[in-house]
Amino acid sequence: MMQIFILLMALLTRAQEPFCRSLSKSVLPVFSNDGDIIIGGIFSFHNNVIGLKPAFTSKPEPLKCKDLNLMEFQFAQTMIFAIEEINNNTALLPDLSLGYKIYGDCSSVNLAMAAAMALVNDENEEIVSGSNCKKSSTIYALIGLSESPLSISVATFLSPFRIPMVSNYVLLFNLQPADTVSYFATCACLSNRNEYPTFFRTIPSDYHQSKALAKLVKQFGWTWIGVIQSDNDYGIYGTATFIEAVQMEGVCIEYTAAISRYNPLEQYHETVNIIKQSTAKVIVAFTSFVDLEILIQEIALQNITGLQWIGCEAWISNAKLTANEMYRILDGALGFAITNAVIPGLKEFLSNIHPSDTPANSVMDEFWENIFNCTFTSQNATDTNKLCEAAKQLSDINNQYTDVSDLRIAKNIYKGMYAIAHALHDMSICPTAERTQNECIDIWKTRPWQVLDSLKKVNFTMMQGESIFFDGNGDIVAHYELLNWQINQEGVIQLVPVGIYDASLPEGQQLKIHNNSIIWGGSQKKVPRSVCSKSCTPGTFKAAQKGRPSCCYDCILCADGEISNTTDSIECLKCPEEYRSNEERDKCILKDVEFLTFGEIMGVILTVFTLLGACLTVSVAFVFFCHRKTPIVRANNSELSFLLLFSLTLCFLCSLTFIGQPSDWSCMFRHTVFGITFVMCISCILAKTIVVLIAFNATRPGANVMKWFGPSQQRLSVFILTFIQAFLCMVWLTISPPFFSLNINSYKHKIIFECDLGSTVAFYIMLGYIGVLSALCFVLSFLARKLPDNFNEAKFITFSMIIFCAVWLTFIPAYISSPGKYTVAVEIFAILASSFALLFCIFSPKCYIILLKPEQNTKKSVIGKK
Repeated sequence: MMQIFILLMALLTRAQEPFCRSLSKSVLPVFSNDGDIIIGGIFSFHNNVIGLKPAFTSKPEPLKCKDLNLMEFQFAQTMIFAIEEINNNTALLPDLSLGYKIYGDCSSVNLAMAAAMALVNDENEEIVSGSNCKKSSTIYALIGLSESPLSISVATFLSPFRIPMVSNYVLLFNLQPADTVSYFATCACLSNRNEYPTFFRTIPSDYHQSKALAKLVKQFGWTWIGVIQSDNDYGIYGTATFIEAVQMEGVCIEYTAAISRYNPLEQYHETVNIIKQSTAKVIVAFTSFVDLEILIQEIALQNITGLQWIGCEAWISNAKLTANEMYRILDGALGFAITNAVIPGLKEFLSNIHPSDTPANSVMDEFWENIFNCTFTSQNATDTNKLCEAAKQLSDINNQYTDVSDLRIAKNIYKGMYAIAHALHDMSICPTAERTQNECIDIWKTRPWQVLDSLKKVNFTMMQGESIFFDGNGDIVAHYELLNWQINQEGVIQLVPVGIYDASLPEGQQLKIHNNSIIWGGSQKKVPRSVCSKSCTPGTFKAAQKGRPSCCYDCILCADGEISNTTDSIECLKCPEEYRSNEERDKCILKDVEFLTFGEIMGVILTVFTLLGACLTVSVAFVFFCHRKTPIVRANNSELSFLLLFSLTLCFLCSLTFIGQPSDWSCMFRHTVFGITFVMCISCILAKTIVVLIAFNATRPGANVMKWFGPSQQRLSVFILTFIQAFLCMVWLTISPPFFSLNINSYKHKIIFECDLGSTVAFYIMLGYIGVLSALCFVLSFLARKLPDNFNEAKFITFSMIIFCAVWLTFIPAYISSPGKYTVAVEIFAILASSFALLFCIFSPKCYIILLKPEQNTKKSVIGKK
């Protein structure tokens, strides 16, 4: 409504009414003093005003203020002190004197607006007739106000108007509105230069405070909080900025409650019930101290303690809230406040004021009566409320007004006055080069918009070493102290600095906290926890609960093969293929490696049988060599027998290439050696079978077939058949050879080191070739099975081929279905079984005769027939 009213007023003014009406004379300055340049001030000397809500059944009574605010009184005196100090400074504005007009607003928007209008209008000027209002403003700058809602109203009022401003010497026309320098208005909305182009402030914007509070909440891991706000522009804008900042940090808001000193007590009760029923243990209060004071009193009545309160600068450093009853609730509160300062000479100045200095000043009289519990009116004098004595001195009093130990806000007024003074001083300085070009400003003809431009450029250093300048939004650099409410051994409540926030530092270094010195809510020594759900430990991930904020979740164990190695992980990471997750699902560990080794039992057994087979084969060869001239050795084609024994030895030994960690070379070597040696072995047996058949036919009269398959032909047949297999292996190795591979798909928890066949077609062609030779050998030996017993070894070859073929026919399905290292074991078993079958079936009968029945090893016995 206020903004609508102001807009209507602006439209009416721009429509150029015939005349301007003077302001009501009911608003009078509390303090005033003449000077060459007048600086305005508006302070909340009272906390409340009577008559804000008239019933409209009768004429409203004039507004009356109540509840004197001693701190605001101190702020006003600080402004006067700064003006007098500037006037006494010969280096600053030596040719000018500053005056002041200070009004009170009683924390009321209505009275603040009236005071602002009084400051920019000359109360003694008669009504000016004409088409335009051409009165000049009586002030060049305005110091105020104490609350953001009041500052917003006044700044909104000043911005759209081109109100004339009257200096003491020259009448100026069409001036910009007076500049407003605020010492305690922190709303981030006031940084909008489009809406508030003349607004400056010496207190940091709530934007920086909200950002600092968000970082503070995040610093201690609080992800589930409640927010209390004042139901005014300060609380609404500040809370909105804070919520936006804190949600970017991943923090959730359980509830947001608005309070106001003007609301009925029942609404405070509702807020208390919300706090009591919530699970959040941390409450961020973005309120004025007056609103919070009422809430804390209600919380104390219901004895709600143990909460961690986080405060804004509007109340965290307010001594009025540190009363014992309230401290019981706010024990361990944390919050940001602007840094403290020392203003030399201020205490003496504050103690030296007296009502006699400002006669007929009702606010000054009320202040004196409040301090000394006396009255200036004889009709009101009683035994407990005596007449005020002129000899009373404030130097004997210790209260909020005289206490200069906490000058956080007073320092901003002090800085604001010096900023205006430096802006005026910079305008009065004219370099020689500019003088010749007539570009210098005549300080006696200064207009407020020129002061505004000078304020934008002002940059100076206070005596305390603090640099003062305004950014493009009219704000100064944010610098806060982090205060902690603590009680010392004497029972005195102290505001202990436990950290700082400096917005000028790089991101990540702005907030510095001394954790060891903090006392937490409920006098705890450790950081309280305030979360909707407990943190998800490594090995789990957060799964959002349906219909609840993101901070409320369930912790789900990661699936097999996935891990989370951080707390509160939002997802699980899949392990690399060579790794698996441990039982806790928080670490990827190498999968167990599996391959047939020489050290395990199965490897040892197969190695023993391999060496045993090779030794037996060599032993048989040794026996045959020692008895090579005996009839039984000569009758069985000793040359082919020795070649067969050699190839069998290689067959046994090639099994060793299948044991141990495979590599590309071992994979190629094992399969090619296996294929070639077995073909050589079968070729020798095939040649022996053919020799048996030919020898049988050669025994018939007139037969001369041995010339077609003599020793040379036998050797050539073995070489050709073996060469064919060797050629097939060479093609295989050239096109797609076997190679070492990691089998990570067969098992989840282990890797199988194996040899990939490369080309399975080539592998099965190689095996098929061995199978064809074996089948041919079996058929021929089967045809020769009825030859004379003493001469015929075909029946032993037939039996060995039956075992050989049976082994390799069962090998293929067993090879395919066997997992891991057992695949290799099956292949070795097939090699050993078939080799032993050939060795025993073909050579054991001959060795039996040679070693145990030497009497049968004669030519007569060999060529004899049944």
